[in-house]
Amino acid sequence: MTGNKTLQFVDRTQAYPPKRPAGARAGDFAEISERYVEQVAEDQAGRCSQCGVPYCSVHCPLHNHIPDWLRLTAEGRLREAYQLSNLTSTMPEICGRICPQDRLCEGNCVIEFSGHGAVTIGSVEKFITDTAWEQGWVEPLQPGPDRGQSVAVIGAGPAGLTAAEYLRVAGYDVHVYDRHDRSGGLLTYGIPGFKLEKEVVMRRVERLEAGGIVFHNSFEVGREATLEQLREKHDAILIATGVYKPRAIKMPGSDASGVVEALDYLTASNRRGFGDTLSPDAAGLDAIGKHVVVIGGGDTAMDCVRTAVRQGAASVKCLYRRDRANMPGSQREVANAEEEGVEFVWLSAPKAVDGGDVATGVRASRMRLGAPDAGGRRTPEAEPDSDFTLQADLVIKALGFDAEDLPTLFDAPELGLTRWGTVRTDGQTMMTSLDGVFAAGDIVRGASLVVWAIRDGRDVAEHMHQWLKARVDTGVNAQVAA
Repeated sequence: MTGNKTLQFVDRTQAYPPKRPAGARAGDFAEISERYVEQVAEDQAGRCSQCGVPYCSVHCPLHNHIPDWLRLTAEGRLREAYQLSNLTSTMPEICGRICPQDRLCEGNCVIEFSGHGAVTIGSVEKFITDTAWEQGWVEPLQPGPDRGQSVAVIGAGPAGLTAAEYLRVAGYDVHVYDRHDRSGGLLTYGIPGFKLEKEVVMRRVERLEAGGIVFHNSFEVGREATLEQLREKHDAILIATGVYKPRAIKMPGSDASGVVEALDYLTASNRRGFGDTLSPDAAGLDAIGKHVVVIGGGDTAMDCVRTAVRQGAASVKCLYRRDRANMPGSQREVANAEEEGVEFVWLSAPKAVDGGDVATGVRASRMRLGAPDAGGRRTPEAEPDSDFTLQADLVIKALGFDAEDLPTLFDAPELGLTRWGTVRTDGQTMMTSLDGVFAAGDIVRGASLVVWAIRDGRDVAEHMHQWLKARVDTGVNAQVAA
């Protein structure tokens, strides 16, 4: 092959895959961006500067070999590019879709710093693996030689599925227990299809099932079996439940009809997409014809406002107490929402829900940013005499998530927790206070990113493997350091 296929950023401009027109995409739940054609993917990958210190990889929680598979893509060696991207990630096409690249790899791209616009890493990553699925390059999961030991994974989200895959490849009998009727966790029920079409998640789950991983859906630990009963059945346990307890907001009227939790709302919408028949309570979680106010400024809030647009809301507003620059959600998602007709009410905080038993509006006050807090973030302060009211008959609370009370839910009072309610683990082994019980993902680190859950699932699988192997090698039941 002749000629340098990289270092083209000086004469080739940044180009993301084109987005469908806002009016068209707001009418369905299909992903909003088209896919690269192969030549464009090669051209965009060729913009990589192949810098000596790849900050994109450094700032990727998985430390993906990004410059290497960009180079292979630029050279038209797509199968090799896929194989390399798959070495460090169990879900590269999912990360390519939903990772906040603007805060991670692309936000730390060297040519972004030099004013040329970052390499479109996420879009290339998505293209590589989607092509691999279409071409049949994604190989079946091949279990290793049977070790005669079994592992239970509690939670079928990204951390649990990642750990299950690595442990199955290592030769363990792996059982995944999840409270939902479909696997995938928030990938399935918490993220709308316009960001992550559900077939993309389901084909990953089906690959794991075909590889011999046993899924026990609609299985609640503490109801179908206690944690101790699972410990008696399996040689090791992984808790990877994620965090699902919605953060409360204390204000008058917050329990009125029409005030709902973000995850309940998103789950109902995703179930409609699957064609499920909803319960009477969930059937009312629909924005059609309603004036919607979403309270919050993270990615979940963005998912809610954009879902409401697609459901045919009369109006959609996002109420956030800080300004745009201090919003925790992805700026790309904010821009997408604005294009689709969402109105952002910046520097505003809710005070009450009006209407008595049935919500009719949200009373709020204007805010200003005061002195920085201990973390350096400026603290919102209420402006005096600045109250105003937004019309609303559907109010969605999207204030983030905390850990559920697992010791109570699992009937395991001896399970140690941190002061934040997350599961306490040993920093070296990822084991909890219970021998042979490990934990990973959001239930340990708190609400975080999918890519961090995948990283934690990869790491904990290695710790569990070392611990299980040591038990066989020594023939004792005592804990052995990994």
